[in-house]
Amino acid sequence: MGRRGELWVIIQAALLGLFLFVPRAGPPWPHPDLFHFVGWVSAASGIFLLIWGALNLGHSFTPFPRPVPQGQLVTTGAYRFVRHPIYFAVLIACLGLALATTSPLRLVLILALFVFFDQKARREEGWLQEQYPEYASYRMRVKKLVPWIY
Repeated sequence: MGRRGELWVIIQAALLGLFLFVPRAGPPWPHPDLFHFVGWVSAASGIFLLIWGALNLGHSFTPFPRPVPQGQLVTTGAYRFVRHPIYFAVLIACLGLALATTSPLRLVLILALFVFFDQKARREEGWLQEQYPEYASYRMRVKKLVPWIY
């Protein structure tokens, strides 16, 4: 997987690339204007959450799942609501794009992305626990991928 988790990043990029370039297929959806509107609002919300989560990390931000050696455990901002807000944000943005483009294939790929992020977060949390002893209590208080739910 690489010292910093490079393979996780490669797989993530491949899944997101597949998500972006999957052909739109399937029957027309009822009320497409509603799906377009809800989709674009969700996509924009996901992008906003992604930026907020990245800004909250500051110098601790890295594209890799292994935390940076000189980093700090962040439990404020977006991290008050979910332990992996950037992964949650990507899922929300992708859901929005799937709805906006009325793509059933993209909806299926969101499930694959969710499973991937769940596994990536599991690996990342092992490293976080090694680096930050206080991570265990944070983990008990805050949900992993979906605020207040999971």
